[in-house]
Amino acid sequence: MGDVQRDVLASGVRVRVADSGSGSPILLLHSAFMDHSTWAAMGAHMGSGFRLLAPDLPGSGESEKPPPARFEYGIEAFTDTVADLYAGLSLSRTALVGHGLGGAVALSLAARYPELVERLVIVGAWCYSSPPLLEQRLAQTPFIGGLVFKQLWNRASFRSFFNRRLVGRDAVPAARVDRYYDAFSTPAGRSSALATLRATVDTRAVAAQVGRIQAKTLVIWGRQDAWIPAAFGQRLSREIRGAGFLLLDAGHCPHEERPEPVASAIREFLT
Repeated sequence: MGDVQRDVLASGVRVRVADSGSGSPILLLHSAFMDHSTWAAMGAHMGSGFRLLAPDLPGSGESEKPPPARFEYGIEAFTDTVADLYAGLSLSRTALVGHGLGGAVALSLAARYPELVERLVIVGAWCYSSPPLLEQRLAQTPFIGGLVFKQLWNRASFRSFFNRRLVGRDAVPAARVDRYYDAFSTPAGRSSALATLRATVDTRAVAAQVGRIQAKTLVIWGRQDAWIPAAFGQRLSREIRGAGFLLLDAGHCPHEERPEPVASAIREFLT
């Protein structure tokens, strides 16, 4: 995805942004272990009239992967970076779409900076406390977490995690999963991923801000989401005043597994 890719400095971090199409801008925020290309299939179904701007969050994809001493990798830090990115992209009030970790960032941004968000679409967001996955528990374990994520997590383990926890139906092309792994599997990438999992395990601050969101909102969830239960999406849609809710036959990544109905729902919501 992205007819043009460029680097923008935001919060002192070099952020790679994919920029495609023309028309009303939509800012797309990916989740952990992914990058801007997670929106490629959905973007292909969006049609004309939209400019899709998809950054790689700090620590992911082709963006800079600063050490945790320089970037905190928490939801607040990501939120401030995205807010700063608006200026670098010459954006004002715009539509915002976020998935997983990016969904938590989008919720936080809409609550803290309502003047930046015209409309909000949330896909399988990290927002309420739930029993952590094994990978999240390992990340919190001193020494063991670092050993697993920095040395032992190989390509086969990464593929298994992706297919079991995120999609479960081989909906994502193997080449893209390998791309995600290649970006992860550098010393800086592994350190950033571990820091992100450690800094974002507690999402209570996100949940506490949900009631402040003013933007018109659409919540999209996968019925078979093995990471964040669909009941959380229903709860989120109730707690954001006037929010719509769409439940699809998908796992944690509806935009990857069911790109056409997700694109159709977002297009209708925005127009």
